[in-house]
Amino acid sequence: MKLHQLRYIWEVAKQGLNVSQAAAHLYSSQPGISKQIRLLEEELGLQIFTRRGKHLVEITPAGLEILETSGEILQQIEKIQSLAQEHSDAHRGSLSLATTHTQYRYVLPPIIRRFIDKYPDVALHMHQGTPTQISAAAVNAEADFAIATEALELYTDLHMLPCYRWNRSILVPKGHPLLEESNISLYKIASYPIITYTFGFTGRSKLDEAFDAQGLKPRVVLTAADADVIKTYVRLGLGIGIVASMAFDAEIDKDLVVLDASGLFEPSTTKIGFRRNSYFRGYMYDFIEMFAPHLNRDLVRRSLKAKSMAEVDELVGDIELPVL
Repeated sequence: MKLHQLRYIWEVAKQGLNVSQAAAHLYSSQPGISKQIRLLEEELGLQIFTRRGKHLVEITPAGLEILETSGEILQQIEKIQSLAQEHSDAHRGSLSLATTHTQYRYVLPPIIRRFIDKYPDVALHMHQGTPTQISAAAVNAEADFAIATEALELYTDLHMLPCYRWNRSILVPKGHPLLEESNISLYKIASYPIITYTFGFTGRSKLDEAFDAQGLKPRVVLTAADADVIKTYVRLGLGIGIVASMAFDAEIDKDLVVLDASGLFEPSTTKIGFRRNSYFRGYMYDFIEMFAPHLNRDLVRRSLKAKSMAEVDELVGDIELPVL
């Protein structure tokens, strides 16, 4: 049994049993990977994958157990490599972040600036996507950290720490009738066409829950993953915008009027997620603390060793989160 064989079966499983995609990702050849998988199965005396002709169609029950253990072994190898790098050069390496447009555009820039100033020799890799894609990237070791508001809890392999709470604002063009209302209610908002986030993005679930609780069916005429796109269509007069309050820039958006909607919706919590038992370089701890100062190195270390999210929740249960 060889380490590269474990990498091959792990990558093939991750790529949905597509050997060609696995080969491309590993800079190898499809015949080479297929041959090594066959050799491993012959050595073990069992099938890891069932086949239909030349195609892999399913992971066998034994294969599922082997893949689980292989993942743990490969993670330990990564930890050894990171440990060696930490001792050879603590200020050089890479950090991969997976996050949404809202975090990338409105929250992270000053943190990234501080981080680069302190660690100029650490290469930063930013991956933008849906919350589900972001979470999957962290689970599959394509990203060190996933930062999002939605979907992280869908992945039991991730441990999540709360970073901050936030709420929403309503954006309208100047002169909009809603500005004449002395008391803005969900009922009033629902009477106008609404432009907001795509379902599954940036706390959209809290918005839907608020309307559902009042028995209201808002007319959402356009959705987008990008707050800047939402603002563009608000400017065109297609509807009122409901965005994360941090996405409003008083200078850039001075042609729009912002109305506080925090009293109408439950606040959302943005979290940072990572794989349990990961090995963090020193600069990784520093990044987390720059992003969320209450998440100090000791607390993060304890969360890495926690056996379940219930234990993680106990660690952070009494922390008062900042509000953006």
